[in-house]
Amino acid sequence: MREFAYARARDVDSAVALVADNPGARYLGGGTNLVDLMKLGVERPDLLVDVTGLPLDEVSEDDGGGLRVGAEVRNSDLAAHPLVRHRYPMLSEALLSAASGQLRNVATTGGNLMQRTRCGYFTDPAKACNKRVPGSGCPAIEGLHQNLAILGASDHCVATHPSDLAVALAALDARVLVHDLAGPREVPLDDFYRPVGDRPDREVNIRDGTLVTGIVLPPPVAGRSHYRKVRERASYAFAIGSVAALLAIEADRVSEVRIALGAVASHPWRARVAERSVHGGPATAAAFEVAAEAELDAARPLRDNAYKVPLIRDLIVAVLTELAGR
Repeated sequence: MREFAYARARDVDSAVALVADNPGARYLGGGTNLVDLMKLGVERPDLLVDVTGLPLDEVSEDDGGGLRVGAEVRNSDLAAHPLVRHRYPMLSEALLSAASGQLRNVATTGGNLMQRTRCGYFTDPAKACNKRVPGSGCPAIEGLHQNLAILGASDHCVATHPSDLAVALAALDARVLVHDLAGPREVPLDDFYRPVGDRPDREVNIRDGTLVTGIVLPPPVAGRSHYRKVRERASYAFAIGSVAALLAIEADRVSEVRIALGAVASHPWRARVAERSVHGGPATAAAFEVAAEAELDAARPLRDNAYKVPLIRDLIVAVLTELAGR
């Protein structure tokens, strides 16, 4: 690991100013992703600005009836928070499905949203990767891609986003709190991540140096919710497919439905085609399968990841059917 400078931020404004003055600087929260990438030589910051001492480690009720979650709240604390477990069980389930207990005790909410892809070409500086070095190519398209994207990818990148938390937040219509030199603002999670397009190195719609300070969860909506994740082994591992879903039924018809998918695209994938298909219709497995097929009509699998299409279809049907029967 190369040498770097270290500074401990006194407050949000000074943290933002420090990073703005040094394009080679990075914020350091839990460090569970950043430090790994530094060891691999993927990240080579000149300066680490430690933000763990900032007052961003609380979960509080929002004036609008939702919750505000600071960016420094640890994943294990957020998963166990009584208000999260009671109002947003899908979020707690997503957090508990991620990583190991030791990692969840250190990883932060903000860092989780900003974590980078685990594509093997991205994490190996000896290989080409458009996400790491723009214009160098994407060998994953013809190489090892069995766990990579089937939706929304491009000829420039087929990497997937690894977060479980972000998938649940997408289904909950969460907003991301950010702070830059112009001050604080909110970004809907739907707009936070960029489509991969021809600039896979640009993953989020915030300026370089912007600090994620938290998230806002809207008031909970009626219905039952669930997060289910498929991975290659029973112990902790990244998803090869996941579904976060919420379903409400009135008079035998679906009155509310939210579906988000993980490990299928470069960002959490909100399944709006499937939602429109399900909403207002009968809560049956047959209707859910029609909706899942409609969503996955846009899938463009590669040579070795076509298995994800039936996997995700079956996950959507299984989770919605389970929610309808609870």
